[in-house]
Amino acid sequence: MCGFVGFLDSNISYSSENIVRDMADRIIHRGPDSDGYFCEKNVGMGFRRLSIIDLSNGGQPIYNEDKNLVITYNGEVYNFMELRRDLLAQGHIFKTNTDTEVLIHGYEQWGTELPEKLRGMFAFVIYDRKREMLFGARDIFGIKPFYYYNNNGTFLYGSEIKAFNVHPNFCKKFNRRLLPAYLCFEYIPGIETLFENVYKLPAGCYFTYRNDKLEVQRYFNIRYNIDRNRSAEQWEDDIERIFRESCKVHCVSDVEVGCFLSSGVDSSYVTRLLKEDMPVKAFSIGYAEERYSELPHAKELADKIGVEHISRKITAKEFFDAVPAVQYHMDEPLPNPSAVPLYYLTQTAAEYVKVVLSGEGADELFGGYNYYKECLDFARYMKLPQAVRDAFGAAAERLPGFHGRRFLLRGRLPLEKRYIRNNYVYHYTELNKYLREDCGQFRPHELTRCFFDEVAGEDEVTRMQYADICTWLPFDILQKADKMSMAASLELRVPFLDRKVLGLAMRIPSEYRVTKKITKTALRRAAGRVLPEKSAKMPKIGFITPLNEWMRRDEFYMRIYEVFESSEAKEFFRTEEIIKMLKRHKDGYDGGMKRIWSVYCFLIWYRGFFDVL
Repeated sequence: MCGFVGFLDSNISYSSENIVRDMADRIIHRGPDSDGYFCEKNVGMGFRRLSIIDLSNGGQPIYNEDKNLVITYNGEVYNFMELRRDLLAQGHIFKTNTDTEVLIHGYEQWGTELPEKLRGMFAFVIYDRKREMLFGARDIFGIKPFYYYNNNGTFLYGSEIKAFNVHPNFCKKFNRRLLPAYLCFEYIPGIETLFENVYKLPAGCYFTYRNDKLEVQRYFNIRYNIDRNRSAEQWEDDIERIFRESCKVHCVSDVEVGCFLSSGVDSSYVTRLLKEDMPVKAFSIGYAEERYSELPHAKELADKIGVEHISRKITAKEFFDAVPAVQYHMDEPLPNPSAVPLYYLTQTAAEYVKVVLSGEGADELFGGYNYYKECLDFARYMKLPQAVRDAFGAAAERLPGFHGRRFLLRGRLPLEKRYIRNNYVYHYTELNKYLREDCGQFRPHELTRCFFDEVAGEDEVTRMQYADICTWLPFDILQKADKMSMAASLELRVPFLDRKVLGLAMRIPSEYRVTKKITKTALRRAAGRVLPEKSAKMPKIGFITPLNEWMRRDEFYMRIYEVFESSEAKEFFRTEEIIKMLKRHKDGYDGGMKRIWSVYCFLIWYRGFFDVL
């Protein structure tokens, strides 16, 4: 595990070693154990290492036999020993026991087909010195980040955008055009970022860069292949067998492995399976306000299954004090409040271990979100002709509030409009009320329609899950998991997001994923074979915070108020409107917390990247 940076810049004609060292220093938190560099002509490659496997020989960059190929890499490939045996049989010579060296010899052997053979989380770049070409790839889920800057012959890449700031040919400019998308989604659902000319390499893709030309190709597509010829018990058997094996391979390490533990079934299942093979430290976070804290449930399970439980409670002041650091480490603003407790959770875990396993991805693969049930409620109604549903919706729009009004209003919309994680932070029709610049004809569902179209033949539950796998998972869930763990120099692994687990999840019919009464049906039943019934049936509650209450306290209300009155706020927002929204929340009006927090996090982020750096 590490962070990497680099460039191939036709505009550089002098020694680049100092540049790449400065870039790597910006992400030292990703790899405090050691560093390494390759510099030649207009190429620079930098590496920061967090030592996990082959502690004495795992430094990077690593070369092939004739040193024509050089690699820097971030992640873990869990099937690297199998691939290593294949490569040894083909005559390749290894100097280390690392997965990194398997990648470079794998590229020699299989070329651009290499990423298809990998099981794990990864982002890597290989430089071919003879062809003066970069080749790189990202894992199929987007667990590990990969950013690049491509502008007028300057190509930069790295694990974090902040590393680009010290490159002399990086033109840092805010991508103002995407601010409406951020306010609607709380992230940017695509390859663009809030920095102009900075992009995210999509999950499941590789690229080549040569002679100032970038080409991106997809090597993996997530596709459903529903099998209706198996019973519930057979699916549960498969989940237990395949997920148990995934947990085992995700524990491969030369250092101690721990796990995160909340009250939910996902992290509980991971913790229970780890406990079968090794002593386990489980880490949890909570608040002094007991009604928001999952600590009692987590401790109860830890005691029952016999794992060491280490927890921490955070205060409102600690929560607000961490926001600038959280937004800095995110690279792009992310107003998901759960990022802050995760920031403290990773710091706590890093005091004891270097690697943790966590439960991200189970909800998207196995149907864990409660809003997936909405499709089942709408199923019969959506069979009515569109004209009939339009008429009912128009009538409901004219009438005052009544039970069922929301159902009729939403029921006239096709799925891609009705569902963007069930609602927007800001609805696109009201953006002009808050933003200083006119948003024109911006329609957020146009950014995500393609994901629904790609699985047009599947049922609505499946289409919602697929949209989440392609958007919410990589741009929110995995973004904060990687950035918050790396901020603490901690490697976070996600055994639900495994190639074999995915292959299984893509075959399970939706009725074994979600019913009108329960989510993650098959997964819960499989987990219930080894977990206490209470843990297996624990409803989905998310990573909740007392933020709604804290924002009404004078101390924290004034923190937000001062930011809303700042020059940065005046540049982008109609400050009289956002302050009015803040005052209404202070007076007890509910419903504005997410909107207020979204603007606040953006402004804190903007200060950190555009007013300071």
